[in-house]
Formats: sequence, C-alpha cells, structure tokens
Amino acid sequence: MRRRSLLAASAAAPALWTARPAHAEAEPVDVLLVLAVDVSRSIDEDEARLQREGYRNAVSDPRVVEVIRRGMIGAIGLAYVEWAGFEYQRLILPWTRIAGQREAEAWASALAEAPRASLSWTSLSGGIDFSRRVMAEAPFEGGRRIIDVSGDGVNNSGRPASAARDEAVAEGIVINGLPIVNDRPTFGRVPSIPLDEYFQQNVIGGEGAFMIVAEDFEAFGTAVRRKLIREIA
Repeated sequence: MRRRSLLAASAAAPALWTARPAHAEAEPVDVLLVLAVDVSRSIDEDEARLQREGYRNAVSDPRVVEVIRRGMIGAIGLAYVEWAGFEYQRLILPWTRIAGQREAEAWASALAEAPRASLSWTSLSGGIDFSRRVMAEAPFEGGRRIIDVSGDGVNNSGRPASAARDEAVAEGIVINGLPIVNDRPTFGRVPSIPLDEYFQQNVIGGEGAFMIVAEDFEAFGTAVRRKLIREIA
C-alpha cells in the first residue's frame, strides 16, 4: 500500500510542476499585441472582407516585418479577436510569435481561411474586456502590452467603453484605436459625437496611446499598416 501511495504521488508530481506560473520560462517578444476587430451588424460582408484583407496585407507587408525584425528581440506576439455585442467575442487566431516573413505570411493565410461572422450590436467594452483576458493568457513574455481596437461605431451594448478602458490601463495595458469613419449612420442613427472624438475620449488610453483614423473601409488597409509600424516601433 505504501509503494502504491509513492507511485501515485510520483505520477502527480509532473502535473503540480506544470501548474506553476507559465511565464517563468516564456519566450520573449518585444510587444504583445491583440488586434480587436469589430464585426457588428453595421459592417456588411464587403466591409468585413476589406477589414480582414487590411490586416492580412499589413501583417505580411515586408515593411512591417522589417520593423519587427529591428526590435530588441526581433519578434512580436500577435492574437486576433473579433467582437460584436456584449455577448459575442471570439479568439479567431490564437497567440502566434512572428519573427520573420515566413511566420507573417503563414499568419495571413490562416486569417484568410478563418470563418467570418457579422452580427449583433457594438460593445467596445466587451471587446476590450475579452482582449484583456486573451492578454492575460499570452504564452510569451512581452515588454509592452497593447490592445488595438478597430470599429465603425460607438458603444451601444454592455457597460461603458471608458470603464473597460480604465481597467485595462490600470493593468499596464495600452489601448490604441482605429476608428473607421464613413457616412453611413449606425443602425439608422446618427452618432451624437464624431467617431474619432468618441474613440479619443472613451476608447484609447495608457502611456503613449494614439489612434489613426481610417476615412472609410477602402482606406483601412493603409491605416492598419501605419498603425502597426508605429505600435511595433
């Protein structure tokens, strides 16, 4: 019986060991970046496609890859999240370490194959809260932590966006914004405040936080590339 007890304890030991903090030996990266992308009903199929293409082309752009390679470590950790109403957030592409052109192109290909959804309302707060949880589970150790929020409307579902923003910033996370400005009212309503001003006041936050405005979905890809270069550099 004593021998069986010792064997049982020995078998349990590896599980106890792996339960220790995962970040103790985590692979380092220059920055941990969550791309949090709006897929609410205000974004139609063509606009959703332009968003995806914008991120695919930006991440795999040789200019962006060169900025990644010039970092102190020469790598970033990247996760891709899509969100809509407070009840809908999904991790579309899990954490990936990108250190060169091959990894960047593989990431872009994986995003092209991932299914798309367009539904529900617009919960910027839900997207930020979910991105915080994704950030907490990152398998890499990053010197900086950034959530990159893109969307074409103000928060109309869930708690205030500013409350979620403030909690993320309190944890040392920087939130940058990419508001997509177009002339279409959201769900038939004209916002009471211009979207770029709303993002400035309620979404972005943290040391060095900034936003880049995409004038429409056609201009989205260029805005994403500029934003990634600035965030990574």
